[in-house]
Amino acid sequence: MSFLEFIKNIFTYSEESPLIFTRFFFWGFFAIVLLGYCFVHKRFALRSLYLLIVSLFFYYKSSGFFFLLLIFNTLFEYFVGLSLYKSKSEIYRKLLLAFSIVVNLFILSYFKYTYFFTSVINDLFGTNLVAYNYLADFSNLLTGSHFDTSRIFLPVGISFYTFQTMSYTLDIYKRKLEPVKNIIDFGFYVAFFPPLVAGPIVRAADFIPQIYKKFQLSRYEFGLAVFMILKGLIKKITIGDYIAVNFVDRIFSNPEMYSGFESFMAMLGYSLQVYVDFSGYTDIAIGVALLMGFRLRQNFNSPYKATNCGEFWKRWHMSLSSWLKDYLYIPLGGNRNASVGTWVNFALILGIFALLAASFWVSIGLLIFGVFIISLMFIFPKSKKNIITNINLMITMLLGGLWHGSSWNFMIWGGLNGIGIVVYKFWRKISPWEKYNNVLATVWKIALTFGFVTFTRVFFRAPDYDTAATMLHRIWNNFSPEVIPAVMAGYYKVWLIMLFGFITHWLSNKFKDKWRDKFINAPHWSQVLIAVAIIFMVYQSICSEMQAFIYFQF
Repeated sequence: MSFLEFIKNIFTYSEESPLIFTRFFFWGFFAIVLLGYCFVHKRFALRSLYLLIVSLFFYYKSSGFFFLLLIFNTLFEYFVGLSLYKSKSEIYRKLLLAFSIVVNLFILSYFKYTYFFTSVINDLFGTNLVAYNYLADFSNLLTGSHFDTSRIFLPVGISFYTFQTMSYTLDIYKRKLEPVKNIIDFGFYVAFFPPLVAGPIVRAADFIPQIYKKFQLSRYEFGLAVFMILKGLIKKITIGDYIAVNFVDRIFSNPEMYSGFESFMAMLGYSLQVYVDFSGYTDIAIGVALLMGFRLRQNFNSPYKATNCGEFWKRWHMSLSSWLKDYLYIPLGGNRNASVGTWVNFALILGIFALLAASFWVSIGLLIFGVFIISLMFIFPKSKKNIITNINLMITMLLGGLWHGSSWNFMIWGGLNGIGIVVYKFWRKISPWEKYNNVLATVWKIALTFGFVTFTRVFFRAPDYDTAATMLHRIWNNFSPEVIPAVMAGYYKVWLIMLFGFITHWLSNKFKDKWRDKFINAPHWSQVLIAVAIIFMVYQSICSEMQAFIYFQF
């Protein structure tokens, strides 16, 4: 490779090798960023400009020319926020907020749901509409590019930064937040590269005040940052990628070729994989941000230690769960009462189910169900508040499912998790065992919750409903216990890695914090040796091409 080709590869986007945390190129990029940061970190304005530029470059290397969409979103929300803050007219403020939400949801829907809407229209009316990428067509005309207009690509991280900027605008509308001082600072907040493409979702109220604070990094925080990065790499590459490539992906690709036992183990494997993959990303993001003096919120809190579904969602993807609670569940009425949004979204959800089913009788059944729920509130007025609370909760979980994608699978996954929370709310009132909190009872509750969450993940992971149904059918009807010894022997390395992952997850926080602090307080030379050993081990465990983070697709 010539020097010019090398430079070209550095500064151009490649769909085959995007810039992600697990690639060596990222760590070279980050080392250069830190070097430059040493010269600008004391001057707030220059620091924001510098990190904005490198963050936009990072996003360009991760998603190509979609970085222009990020710039548009930044400019649009910045000026909307200023107008909302300055305006005294409540009518104008409401109209402006509505316009902002519509624009954001339209852009998000275009990239995430165009194929879904096209499919629904074709199923309902017997048409043969084909999705067309008008943005690619416009780019080809404007710049002479050669993008495929028949495919609509999902920009990496669009769901994350869209929710991030929407929360900023909503907080300004509620007078909970003042706008940032200038467009550079706001652009830096939106585009800051560690959490940009897969979270955690960063709230403006948490992050923006840090823009105007002096850089500070204690010895403990430095050690913690390095520890988080190393932990994230072990989770993602050594555990997640290994079990995915060597077992999980094979089963989900062709479940009919494997026994029910193998499908069952693939379910367990995917539950571990999706956790170590996603939490591994956020661990690295938190560590990288902390090395530059910025503190991001915890996004996972040992979710598989949860003793019920409600607790699980307080521990899993905490930035999204809290976002849905603050900006969807509570505005709907939460556990207080119904709002107009409750009934609009209730009707919308039933309509989406009817469209996805594309069946007259399913539509009639959903209509009867809706009438039945409303009738219950009139027949049993004392239960009205409880029914409304559960409707708001189910709406939140179903829309949370749709946030991940537009298909029956994601709707079922979100709905099942909502049902799990609602059922537990009733069960804890009548359960004779709820009061027991001894070790045996706690283990049983954790196992039951983990089993249910793992079951729902089949619909999350499977590419379509038929694949999910096939896996569950084989587990139920073709478990084939006679193959267990051969399967255990054939995949013994995968089981050892899975066992390591689950054991380390279920170890007590006190034990894990003790060893974390030992690393943090160790001499620097010792930290360097440990880091080199771990990095060597991690990258030696790579068994195929680098795997993209799962949540990049959302």
